[in-house]
Amino acid sequence: MRRTPARIALTLVLFLLGFLVVAQLNAQNADQGLSALSVSELTELVANVTTRNNQLREEIATLDRQHESIQAAVNRGDTSVGQIRADLDRILGWSGVLPVSGPGVVVTVKGPIPGEEIELLMNELRNAGAEATAIGDSRIVPGVVATGPEGAVVLRGVPLADPIVITAVGNPQVLAGSLSRAGGPIAQLNARFPGVDVQVVTRDLVRVPATDRDLTPTLGKPRL
Repeated sequence: MRRTPARIALTLVLFLLGFLVVAQLNAQNADQGLSALSVSELTELVANVTTRNNQLREEIATLDRQHESIQAAVNRGDTSVGQIRADLDRILGWSGVLPVSGPGVVVTVKGPIPGEEIELLMNELRNAGAEATAIGDSRIVPGVVATGPEGAVVLRGVPLADPIVITAVGNPQVLAGSLSRAGGPIAQLNARFPGVDVQVVTRDLVRVPATDRDLTPTLGKPRL
């Protein structure tokens, strides 16, 4: 059967009309989706949306709290590391591994004096709270002792030139007062060795060098 142009045109028109009708119905159904719901269904829908929004808000709040907690932990970590570093530096400074500076005294001893008298001065400084001491350029640590007779004092096998200079970090007034008090070590030293002159000068800043000795214990072991 041969189709005429009029029949073909009519078929196309009917197809287009059918397509437009279906599209219109779909649009109307979409627009009427909410309006077709019952009151109870709309109430349930609103409740579900509200619940989900609340969940999202709680998730956002939780993430904010986690961020703040992490940031605080980072800050605490920085502070802790800094504090540990400062504590370690103080320990190394007190032990002699690091140089130390601060207020203190400079003690100058002129004249022939035996090594044990120098040690008496050093012990007095330690007992008075000296945090670090040195004789000349040598840091005083365990095992470093001044020895020898009058006028021939040696430290670590090296003769000490006259005058002998002692440096101590600590409270200047306390250190100086302990050495210079009536009946104290300087008074006793002057009584036994009239030719020796000891001068104590307080200073706002003195420097004590680090030791070059190996301070690793031979027998002792650290215990945590």
